[in-house]
Amino acid sequence: MTTTTEARTRNGRLMLNKVPEVTIWFWVIKILCTTVGESFADWINMKLGVGLVSTAWIFTGVFVVVLAVQLRLKRYVPFPYWLTVVVVSVTGTLYTDILTDQLNVPLWISTAVFSVLLAIVFGVWWLRERTLSIHSVTTLPRESFYWLAVLVTFALGTATGDWTLELTGWSPGVSVLLPLGLIAAITLLWKFGANPVLSFWLAYILTRPLGANIGDWLASPKVAQPGEPTGLALGTFTTSLIFLGLILATVVYLTVTRSDVTETYEAAHDTHATGDPRKERVGLTGFALLAVATTGLLMWAHSQPHTGPAPEEDNTSAVQMAPGEAVKKFPPAKVAALKTLASTSLKDAQSGDAKGAHAAAQSLRDLWDADQASLEPLDETGWTSIDAQMDKVLGTFGIDHSNPPMPPAQQEKELNALLTDMG
Repeated sequence: MTTTTEARTRNGRLMLNKVPEVTIWFWVIKILCTTVGESFADWINMKLGVGLVSTAWIFTGVFVVVLAVQLRLKRYVPFPYWLTVVVVSVTGTLYTDILTDQLNVPLWISTAVFSVLLAIVFGVWWLRERTLSIHSVTTLPRESFYWLAVLVTFALGTATGDWTLELTGWSPGVSVLLPLGLIAAITLLWKFGANPVLSFWLAYILTRPLGANIGDWLASPKVAQPGEPTGLALGTFTTSLIFLGLILATVVYLTVTRSDVTETYEAAHDTHATGDPRKERVGLTGFALLAVATTGLLMWAHSQPHTGPAPEEDNTSAVQMAPGEAVKKFPPAKVAALKTLASTSLKDAQSGDAKGAHAAAQSLRDLWDADQASLEPLDETGWTSIDAQMDKVLGTFGIDHSNPPMPPAQQEKELNALLTDMG
């Protein structure tokens, strides 16, 4: 999908176009960036035990730095541009994950909010600049709007993709087919004459769930519990290394050949085609039909029997151990820190401070996840026992579970059970 380069802007600091030509290389590297963003974030968050919020802070800081470098450039340079895309893909994804996992915002609400936010960004961008074309990103204001839109599209793509998985129960391998098919349909409509700017941004949003599902499919184990994703068992670290290598090779190629630089591309291609209003209206109708068909497919898939996450009783039927036995091999300081948070949550629940109880339970979850790498090897049976009860506690608060928070009495019961298990 390409659009024609427009005339120079009427205001703002004039630069060469800051965005690459939309060739096949653009879409290849965009999907690679999306995939590595998903797998690398998972590796830092889960495998290294950094935690979701801490990972989000880290990548927000990195995003600010790389974006500042990108904004200071006066033309498109492959390495800083695509580095910014990688970082913004991780950052946008993490923001959606925080809404879902930390704040318990339903995915359909996140999808609606980010859709409205993206419409606002595009609306303000259009009112100020009178174009949304990425081939007219020649001033600082336009580039700022562009990166803001990119950030929101990644957050929206994450929410939409996760909501689709939640509705359908599809595996990552199967889920790849939906965004891939939609991108193919959008490409055909663009070839027919649909509006190139709308076609570009629709496809751009869909590359996020496509790349994320590819990453999950490659990294997920071949055998898993019912309702858990399965894949090729490469792991998040190996998947990240493979795709980082592919990204680096592609960026080196683009740097040497300059085949995606707008001015270079225009020298070898006719880019002065004008749009046909009639075909654009037909294309718009086609997009609407695609939306209706996709909605119908998701509704049908949701109505079919499919395996969701394993029931609570299945996940928590761990080995029963005597009070204090499960944590006997764990460092006393770590056990004491966990007990302090559990006690704080219990006291807040008993006093009617629901917000405080939820916050303490959330901190308890974060600490437990962060300590997994050091505690589980010490006593796998003990860790599994505590983890099962921890999951029950989190379930009563609706943390990492789709249910709303349960009554305080249920929360107190499970917290007391957890404290008993920890001695």
